[in-house]
Amino acid sequence: MILYGLKTCDTCRKALKSLPDAEFVDVRSDGMPEPVLSAALAAFETALVNTRSTTWRGLDESERARPPLDLLREHPTLMKRPLIVDGEQMYLGWTAQTRAALGVS
Repeated sequence: MILYGLKTCDTCRKALKSLPDAEFVDVRSDGMPEPVLSAALAAFETALVNTRSTTWRGLDESERARPPLDLLREHPTLMKRPLIVDGEQMYLGWTAQTRAALGVS
């Protein structure tokens, strides 16, 4: 299981604490593997882009209009997090639904 997020993100730290066997990848320092990013975008579409983030608010309208894949490549911190990859399954966010699917309370 791999958890993609930010080491400074409280939600990512909560998820990692609940999933101690998960490998953590900091998308700011380590980047996001292209195949994982493409698969996540296919699975979650525009929900993958966190439009409530500080990074998003710092973008001008022309940048916001760019394709999500280009935005996420250039600004990995725009990704909603955490993104959890468990084999073929992907989960976005640390919601009650994600925790239930992973068997975590």
